Amino acid sequence: MLLLVAPLILLAQKKDIQKTSFEVEGVCGMCKARIEKTAFGLKGIKTANWDIPSHQFTILYDANKVSLEEVHQAIANAGHDTPLATAPDEVYENLPMCCLYDRKKKVE
Repeated sequence: MLLLVAPLILLAQKKDIQKTSFEVEGVCGMCKARIEKTAFGLKGIKTANWDIPSHQFTILYDANKVSLEEVHQAIANAGHDTPLATAPDEVYENLPMCCLYDRKKKVE
């Protein structure tokens, strides 16, 4: 019986590890800590690194556990605009002064 169940367990645990990078708005080391902490709070994130000068955010994630859209939305909800999600104004406005970046105009 165990020999019949073992292959099913292995198939259910198959991972779809992907790597991607995208721009995340921010300014400083506090932004870096907030962005990376937010990503690591999502199930399925393996690595997360936000580069301050380039604003490039690189993640390694399991696409079976978290979608790229969920990552963008979580980071926006923490106050940082991404190409796919805009931070709520009230969250952005409550960031520390050093973290307030120049926001791009929203497309209505």
